[in-house]
Amino acid sequence: MPHPSPSRLVVLVSGSGTNLQALLDACADPAYGAEVVAVGADRDGIEGLARAERAGIPHFVHRVKDFDQRSEWDHALAETVAEHRPDLVISAGFMKLLGPDFLARFGGRVLNTHPALSPSFPGMHGPAEALAHGVKVTGCTLFVVDEGVDTGPIVAQAAVEVLDDDDVETLHERIKVSERQLLVDTIGRMAREGFTIDNRKVRIG
Repeated sequence: MPHPSPSRLVVLVSGSGTNLQALLDACADPAYGAEVVAVGADRDGIEGLARAERAGIPHFVHRVKDFDQRSEWDHALAETVAEHRPDLVISAGFMKLLGPDFLARFGGRVLNTHPALSPSFPGMHGPAEALAHGVKVTGCTLFVVDEGVDTGPIVAQAAVEVLDDDDVETLHERIKVSERQLLVDTIGRMAREGFTIDNRKVRIG
């Protein structure tokens, strides 16, 4: 079902927030169909939070080290995100795995990107592993977060050619450009047209 009003996005960040900025820029157009209603982080003093501040968007920080147990952090994060009534939660360079409490609350509505064509090269070093493996094409994946590491249902993918003179940095930079475009385009479609998940098949519209 298409969404009658703008979809509410809560964006989680850990660093510079370039994906967040791409979403903020897209949301400035009313036709995009979504709005960022809050930004959350696991660290203080990052550019991602400064971007939220400049845009006048509510933001919050939950640091893992401020909690006795990881599960308490996960619960607190879920509680704070819930206060903003998100339709979608976007993990945009958020470098923490979301736990069972969070996924029980928002499962099927949490999206993340990965700098490889899943299921290839999961984890932190997708571009480096693609380069080491000698693949000619890699890319990026937008997926629905589940309990695994980069294992959730795939929403969209984009291919990026590996050039003969690529190093990890140049390849990763081109993947990130493609990743931002994929994120913005797909989140907009999901916001405007709605989506369903049937087993592992994600259908938009």
